Amino acid sequence: MAGNPLTDPNWAPELADTIDKYVGVVRDKATRKAVVVVRALVFGLLIAVTAVVALVVGIILAVKLLQRIVNVGGWIDADSSVWVSYMVMGVLLVIAGAWSMAKRSAKTA
Repeated sequence: MAGNPLTDPNWAPELADTIDKYVGVVRDKATRKAVVVVRALVFGLLIAVTAVVALVVGIILAVKLLQRIVNVGGWIDADSSVWVSYMVMGVLLVIAGAWSMAKRSAKTA
């Protein structure tokens, strides 16, 4: 008797295949999208933190390099080369900030 699930020998495999199919559909529609969003969030935060650290280290390196360049001529002593490099780097960063502020919004006609 094929209508009775207790006597049908294919009942268990067919039920397992049906459950597997529907679980796969639910996983594809819900879980995969959530995994993509979480991965994008995690990698985005990782890239943002790395970029900030690289920017800070780059500025420190630029200041130290500028101190060495200013001190190379010998006409400025080591103490003066520090504040000269700070002033030059400060001016460069102020100019970069002013340029960024000018570009922050679109101009209206």
